[in-house]
Amino acid sequence: MDDDEAVLAESVLESMRLMAVHYGLWFAETIKQQGLEKALEAEEKAGGQALSLALKRFSDGTNPFLGRSRQELLGLLDTLGKLWLGLDGVWFQAVEGFAGMDGAKRINDACWTAFAPLEASRIKAVLGLPANGGFDALEKALRHRFSSRINEVEILREQAALTLRYTACRVQAARRRKGLADYPCKSAGVAEFTGFARTLDSRFTTTCIACPPDPLPDGDFCFWRFTLEND
Repeated sequence: MDDDEAVLAESVLESMRLMAVHYGLWFAETIKQQGLEKALEAEEKAGGQALSLALKRFSDGTNPFLGRSRQELLGLLDTLGKLWLGLDGVWFQAVEGFAGMDGAKRINDACWTAFAPLEASRIKAVLGLPANGGFDALEKALRHRFSSRINEVEILREQAALTLRYTACRVQAARRRKGLADYPCKSAGVAEFTGFARTLDSRFTTTCIACPPDPLPDGDFCFWRFTLEND
């Protein structure tokens, strides 16, 4: 008997889910066997081809979001950013259920070690940023991140440094509203911001000024400072 419409509709969603996981497994296993640099190189090629294949399957091959208003596109990007954060959270909670906080935290840190350079690489391509673009490239890329869209950040430019301050963090603010201690995200942040900055410019050094579990004044979240070697 042929599957009914409900099963077919569910199968469409499951197909999207499986393709997303399979794509991620390719990236993760390439990192494991060939290293992050080669994995980013492969993703640059495969990812572009994958998008082209998808657009040809579901449209005339052009970006279906072209022609939307700026307000519509910003709203869509905000929605996608919140979804990204939610997906990150459900994975953390699922792993925490059997590996505990420390086990989930180790996997989270490892994921950021791989994801932040990928995110930087894709933002660099989308914005057309130059290689080793220094503070200008870093500032533009930081403002374009998932985390900058769904949180609130301040960027301070100095002559020889750039400081990033989170003035609102959805994850930590939610924990504080529930009376919970801040999530100790410093180790993940070091991996995240170091990898992100160095992908944009290999000369960057990243310093954590303060991030949980460091003590922070009320209303503050985390601070990061970026400097250029030999500058």
